[in-house]
Amino acid sequence: MSASNHAAAFALPATDADGRKNLVGLSRDELEAEMLSIGLEKFRARQLWHWIYHRGATDFTVMTTLAKPVREKLAETYAVARPTVVRDLKSVDGTRKWLLRMPDGQEVESVHIPEEDRGTLCVSSQVGCTLTCRFCHTGTQRLVRNLDASEIVAQVMLARDALGEWPAPPDGRMISNIVMMGMGEPLFNYENVAKALKIVMDGDGVSISKRRITLSTSGVVPAMKRCGEELNVNLAVSLHAVTDELRDIIMPINRKYPLKELMDACRNYPGLNNARRITFEYVMLKGINDSPADARALVKLLDGIPSKINLIPFNPWPGAPYERSTDKAIQVFGDIVNNAGYASPVRTTRGEDIMAACGQLKSASVRLSAADRAAIEKVLAEKDAALVG
Repeated sequence: MSASNHAAAFALPATDADGRKNLVGLSRDELEAEMLSIGLEKFRARQLWHWIYHRGATDFTVMTTLAKPVREKLAETYAVARPTVVRDLKSVDGTRKWLLRMPDGQEVESVHIPEEDRGTLCVSSQVGCTLTCRFCHTGTQRLVRNLDASEIVAQVMLARDALGEWPAPPDGRMISNIVMMGMGEPLFNYENVAKALKIVMDGDGVSISKRRITLSTSGVVPAMKRCGEELNVNLAVSLHAVTDELRDIIMPINRKYPLKELMDACRNYPGLNNARRITFEYVMLKGINDSPADARALVKLLDGIPSKINLIPFNPWPGAPYERSTDKAIQVFGDIVNNAGYASPVRTTRGEDIMAACGQLKSASVRLSAADRAAIEKVLAEKDAALVG
């Protein structure tokens, strides 16, 4: 299924619990059109943009730069809505994970990872995932639908609510970086992801620089160039194997877009240079992809691509088919890659105690147990067949 057909097939159903239209997620032009449609001036859109995205307002009554009759008129027709927080978990290392329920009852997770020099928010793009990466918990869940732009932007806004970060501070932000690495494949929902990120990058609102936004893809080759040209955000590629034979197994999307095509797309990613490198994500699976020979093959595969390699110790989940590589194997692997001139930091596992680590996100409404194994394997087989069909 192509990226465009995928988006159409899993589009968001029309949902508005109280009949009012949510203004979150509308572009500037769309917001202006809404104002004109109810008889208000276009400049009201600029005022609303400031209140919604700079100050984080959710109630029209606090928007005091608008006259009271205007506020009342807006409140009759529109809402500035957030998802419902179903669960708010905090790890011993400070990582925080929210399970969020959307208006139609579907749930996704987003994660905030605080560090000394930054705060990173991991954002989801789909309910479930269309892919079947064997090491990823989300991959065991059926794809339900794409998130729309409002639901993607709302994850950022809700995190700011929870962290008390309104109005948007110019420096020292608790949310300084965005990574599209949550549930789903962002490039299979490109239109909504692009619309949401353009709102997040707008200098008069949330104002997070494109240099601080990273989009992670499993390798949806046809959409990669467009992403670079239109958004110019940082690109991360989930690689995880250095041969088509292995990648076909652990990342079945490789059967559609094999390594040669993927590497060519990486070499041609717009804006790529030694100062703007592609990050390759490489999960370390014991006895699967962690040998010195694999490390040397990785160096050869990335030849000519300005790159950084994140080595990710596998984060287990109930029923996972793999084990984490040993510390020694990771060190040897990393030394080989480092000695070849590629930065290869080992990603510190964060939020593992609350299932918030890389590869562990999965809607709590869909649980994996021993009794589910046969059904899960059937789902994976059906998704594999659809992917290559």
